[in-house]
Amino acid sequence: MSKPKFARILYKISGEALMGSQSFGIDPEMVSRVVEDIISAKEQGTSIALVVGGGNIFRGVALASGGADRVTGDHMGMMAIIMNALALRMEFDKRGVPATILSGLAVPQVCDPFTQRGMIEARDRGDVVIFAGGTGNPYFTSDTAAALRAAEFGADAIFKGTQVDGIYSADPKKDPNAERFQTLSHDDVLEKRLTIMDAAAVALSRDNDIDLVVFSIHKPGELARVVMGEGIFTYVSSA
Repeated sequence: MSKPKFARILYKISGEALMGSQSFGIDPEMVSRVVEDIISAKEQGTSIALVVGGGNIFRGVALASGGADRVTGDHMGMMAIIMNALALRMEFDKRGVPATILSGLAVPQVCDPFTQRGMIEARDRGDVVIFAGGTGNPYFTSDTAAALRAAEFGADAIFKGTQVDGIYSADPKKDPNAERFQTLSHDDVLEKRLTIMDAAAVALSRDNDIDLVVFSIHKPGELARVVMGEGIFTYVSSA
């Protein structure tokens, strides 16, 4: 069996992806499909951590845009992320795959708080590590939390499953002339203002030599193909 191209990754999943065909909430069939893909990639020999968003349940920024308190809104968003993390862990449990949730927002009744020691212990015993609760601080997106946790996890790359099969110059669903990029640098992403992740997350990834890999979350089995260097994706590196 050949070795994976990426030995250790952080997989960033949007909350919206967990909605499946629904307009709100968590679609159990989509959670099952996502977890199946992760297990397939793990079986290739890749160590995997997850960060999931919470936009399928609640967006703190949306609440703040209506005049509400941003800090409270962001805390509500972090709790939505924890709900998604619990849904993912339940599916891993059903399949007999060890998964540990570590939360930046302390909710000890439902999951362990994030500590570096706890993360290393879970990672080194082969668990899928699910980072929940964002950074635990307001004003930071789940993208920034993903970049931070990827650095702490020692990830080779952040994988981001999206609605399309890579990074484009514009939304290809709206612009038929949008250019698809095969490779980019972190600086290219920042200079071209490509909105695949927020600027703070891209800069943090660049400064810690963490590559970005963007592919379609809607292709079953694509995650396992991409960790082997196959499939269709856009590759962002510092080189």
